[in-house]
Amino acid sequence: MKAITIPQFKATPELTEQPRPALKAGSMLVRIVAAGINPFDTKMIDGILDGQMPHHFPMIPGVDAVGVVEETGEGVTLFKTGDHIYGQFLHAPVGEGTFAEYVVVPEKAALSLAPKNIPLKQAAAIPTAGMTALQMLERSGLKHESILLVVGATGGVGSFLIQLAAMQGIYVIATVSDDQGASRVSDFGAKETINYKKLNVADNIRNKYPDGVDGLIDMVSSPDAFKALSQYVKKGGVALTTAFVADEEDLKKKGLQGGNFELKGNRTLLDTLSDAVDNGALKVPVEREITLEETPAALAEIRKLNSKGKTIIVM
Repeated sequence: MKAITIPQFKATPELTEQPRPALKAGSMLVRIVAAGINPFDTKMIDGILDGQMPHHFPMIPGVDAVGVVEETGEGVTLFKTGDHIYGQFLHAPVGEGTFAEYVVVPEKAALSLAPKNIPLKQAAAIPTAGMTALQMLERSGLKHESILLVVGATGGVGSFLIQLAAMQGIYVIATVSDDQGASRVSDFGAKETINYKKLNVADNIRNKYPDGVDGLIDMVSSPDAFKALSQYVKKGGVALTTAFVADEEDLKKKGLQGGNFELKGNRTLLDTLSDAVDNGALKVPVEREITLEETPAALAEIRKLNSKGKTIIVM
């Protein structure tokens, strides 16, 4: 089968031929229809999970995907042959990932049945970004009419987050880099946009909201930038970052909840997202479809953290 692989940590990903993975007890052989790309994939390539989980080389990266169950191993009860499933396929050993035509995955991974009312390939864009947005919003505790500043709003997580927040009546202020981004996030439900290339975000918030905002959710800022923005969150409010740049002690001194956020994916989150998609309440922000051959270049681009929406690899 065709797969993207690396021979060692930090190596340049390449398209190679690999043997189709062998079925194991408690696992399923899944034919991948499409895989989703996330910034975390580049961190896996760099070895972020080294020492935490065993690894297999040549390593096939990739966590998110949607596919069709081709075979089920002994003991599998949640899914059956022919099921369309999606989610996070990450499991031990790391390196049996989704940037390939086939994958063997334990049924206990964060997987569920794919949404039915969208093209199947689009579901590959949902798992990590969608679950991160949903779980962060739940953790934030923000309610109807709360004011939320979203930094990094045009990426995958931001695109889902704005929609989910708008569903709950939360007033979203989104940072963007151009008019196209402003139009995009407004379509998703943002009430205000701040072009950070033209305006200073902190100054804009301070001048317009002298009492502060209720929440900050940030996907891209440096430690200093996150710290600066967090001072414009009301005492008792929340400041969360997926970039792991929060100073927990500084937030406590400011009377803020939150800090560094790490997703704990599960089937319940996926089912909630599937329902919202199937009901037409949640749009899947697929920005670009690529092939496996184009994946190494896309991974290099995503390291720049300036992506818009989601990129999916269609097999």
